[in-house]
Amino acid sequence: MAVVCMDNFVTGPPANLNRVMERDHFRMVRTDVTTFIHVPEPVDYVVHMASPASPVDYLNLPIQTLKVGSIGTMHGLGLAKEKGARFLLASTSEVYGDPQVHPQPESYWGHVNPVGPRGVYDEAKRFAEALTMAYRRYHGVDTAIVRIFNTYGPRMRPNDGRAIPTFIRQALTSNPITVAGDGSQTRSVCYADDLIDGITRLLLSDHPGPMNIGNPHELTVLELAETIQALTGTSSPISFVKRPEDDPMVRQPDIALAKATLGWEPAVNLADGLGRTIDWFREELGLTAEFQPGTTKA
Repeated sequence: MAVVCMDNFVTGPPANLNRVMERDHFRMVRTDVTTFIHVPEPVDYVVHMASPASPVDYLNLPIQTLKVGSIGTMHGLGLAKEKGARFLLASTSEVYGDPQVHPQPESYWGHVNPVGPRGVYDEAKRFAEALTMAYRRYHGVDTAIVRIFNTYGPRMRPNDGRAIPTFIRQALTSNPITVAGDGSQTRSVCYADDLIDGITRLLLSDHPGPMNIGNPHELTVLELAETIQALTGTSSPISFVKRPEDDPMVRQPDIALAKATLGWEPAVNLADGLGRTIDWFREELGLTAEFQPGTTKA
């Protein structure tokens, strides 16, 4: 299968594609999907994953985030309509906002503040879902919507701003691990390989979604920080900082639909996934096996 990748690299470096860049059936097009999309050859699948996803990014790029969720989604759907392709939208658990239903099933409509700082991301994705369904109902485009829950793994940026890369970077550099609020808010984190498996199964199915793809293992942010403390062997203390506005109190996917429809559930447990991610960050940060957190270079 040939793959055409479109990216403007506003939130990720081109080096992330080094492993696939030289493959015969891979083509990279540096472009902004909010301006124009054109692929001359036939297309079977259009996967729209473009969007800043870290609070650091979408708070710094609010207009771009709204545009990629609206105009970018429209362009992707237009390409799918033109080519007769199946279209998959990468949506997010953030469409549930600060949920009043727990865990969150796909039938829950959410509890989102449209005028809060996080609204630029939450509402961009909610609009993208509505637009996707409009193209499905009005134009007959074959569409699918996946709602992604907190995903992590190698090649995240050390200064990404999300909890796991932040905690790992702080632990490996012997800096305080900064936990927002009292750390009692919960998250359910899914290793990247499991997410990719779930998205691929949905793409190759005929299910329209929306469908939750995430790990239902729920833990507090403080527990996550303490787990990273233990796995890195760091002497970094935990420091509590102000909690961001509209930060969700709970997050846990109900994955009954994915299990029943796709036969999918996550396979990588937290310790294994974090271990692989920590190993990658050690290499990325230039830390040798001999120089671990809490030790002194000779």
